[in-house]
Amino acid sequence: MASTDTTPPAKDAGDLAGLEAGLDALETQHKSRTPFHRTLTQKVLPPVVAVLLVLAVWQALVSFEIVDDPTKLPAPSDVWDVVHQAWLQGELLGYIWTSVSRGLSGFLLALLIGTPLGLLVARVKFVRAAIGPILSGLQSLPSVAWVPPAVIWLGLNNSMMYAVILLGAVPSIANGLVSGVDQVSPIFLRAGRTLGATGLKGTWHIVLPAALPGYVAGLKQGWAFSWRSLMAAEIIASFPDLGVGLGQLLENGRNASDMAMVFEAILLILIVGIAIDLLIFSPLERWVLRSRGLMVRS
Repeated sequence: MASTDTTPPAKDAGDLAGLEAGLDALETQHKSRTPFHRTLTQKVLPPVVAVLLVLAVWQALVSFEIVDDPTKLPAPSDVWDVVHQAWLQGELLGYIWTSVSRGLSGFLLALLIGTPLGLLVARVKFVRAAIGPILSGLQSLPSVAWVPPAVIWLGLNNSMMYAVILLGAVPSIANGLVSGVDQVSPIFLRAGRTLGATGLKGTWHIVLPAALPGYVAGLKQGWAFSWRSLMAAEIIASFPDLGVGLGQLLENGRNASDMAMVFEAILLILIVGIAIDLLIFSPLERWVLRSRGLMVRS
């Protein structure tokens, strides 16, 4: 008579228990917070060491008179004195805010234009064939090339600055979204159509969420182009009524042959660019990747 015992073999039960224990361990590791000392040694210490190394090499070039002309390479202390003086005079934050406010405002405008444009190019074949190559060509065009025509068309004002930013950032944002849409799995699209998510519903609920990694990469690149475009516009189209941003500060240092001021402007431009990336785009990118299981919490 056939046995009716449905109890799993001991080996299978052990394998199942081991699998459950492994999954529990993974969940526990995912939810645990990273120890402070690990964050300090893995994320904070390396860039600090790199900065200190650069400063040490810089100071060595000056101290050992490898570059003995202070008009070509000032000492780090001379640059710090210029920065400190600008801070005491209340001008430092004004330089930064003038450029950051322009850069972020222009980037937001580029976002409002580049997102629907990217969706249109990605989803409509005729538009893609007509505009796609143009967007790629515009993305490879140096931003500084737009400054002379923008000055002629709009004059020396903030509108000219925003126009240069848009022409530099919109193609990057649109192309990033197109790349993200191209990487959406056809299975998602078919599943969405089966559930009735077609047209705008399919775009909003299926296409955009699935294309987020590529879109965020396009946003990061769009910000980089925005910032570079703005600096080019401020350097070339310097005008007193526009206020003194970081680009104008750099140009003022060149006109005065003041290398300490030039290095001050370069360092501030670099610091602002890094800060915006670390505070806005890197956390956004980590959230998108982690929410899709593409990056393990460490």
